[in-house]
Amino acid sequence: MTQPRPFAQIDVFTAHAGLGNPVAVVLDGSGLDDAAMQRFARWTNLSETTFVLPPTDPAADYRLRIFTPGGELPFAGHPTLGSCHAWLAACGRPKAGDRIVQQCAQGLIELRRAGQRLAFAAPPSRRSEPAPEWLAPVVQALGLRADQLRRAQVLDNGPQWLTLWLDSADTVLALEPDHARLAALGHKVGVAGIHPAQGAPQLISRSSREARAFGAAPETPLIEVRAFAAPIGVSEDPVTGSLNASLAQWLIEAGELPARYIAAQGTALGRAGRVHVERDAQGQVWVGGDCVAVIQGEVLL
Repeated sequence: MTQPRPFAQIDVFTAHAGLGNPVAVVLDGSGLDDAAMQRFARWTNLSETTFVLPPTDPAADYRLRIFTPGGELPFAGHPTLGSCHAWLAACGRPKAGDRIVQQCAQGLIELRRAGQRLAFAAPPSRRSEPAPEWLAPVVQALGLRADQLRRAQVLDNGPQWLTLWLDSADTVLALEPDHARLAALGHKVGVAGIHPAQGAPQLISRSSREARAFGAAPETPLIEVRAFAAPIGVSEDPVTGSLNASLAQWLIEAGELPARYIAAQGTALGRAGRVHVERDAQGQVWVGGDCVAVIQGEVLL
């Protein structure tokens, strides 16, 4: 039997509705079985739909299950931020003030809030060298030349990404992948490249008409990120917290990126996602962004 349940749809990594990455949040998933959750996630047809549940770990404030249209994820970044935003707006009370603890299949994820912005502590990420038989066909499917690829790693913090560090943000933005080929290869692929310091005026000129119309904040990103997830039915994800988390851990440690920076993602899709990354004095990487509620109400489930 269906029942009304509190529901919100949150746009994440933006302060301006329509320019980030949306997540659907069912704020009371109690009594729903796996099949019902998966069915609703297919129906929303968003990259992720989440279900908030009472925690089973006494250290946690709430438990979260995260579904794509094709299956459940142990962890994902923008659903973590968006669900926490929705939980707090629905009068969720953290046990420790501005420190919130989310329980999910990946374990306990700590979040912190500073003003209106939330950030999550990036979970540990496993890294490995990609096998040549993986890398070569992906490079070909992306339409890259060999000299445009600087580094490559397989990054895994729950979701796994074959991640490529390219020679520039311009190369990242110019990609026109063969998504059917990427789907057949079976690898989710993340790409990133740095904006030269003198590139800020060009970056502004590339901003979407929507970003200008809504007066998006004039933040200057250091890097441009794109995420291609054809194997799970998402040709390109607008803004991807889990990928940005693993990417930061890898490239800060490698000396390619500073301990604090802003990443842009979604530019090629007409979005204006901004991911705020910071590694603290203890070496913990925090991944944050603004969130804005777009839909609030009830859903019958």
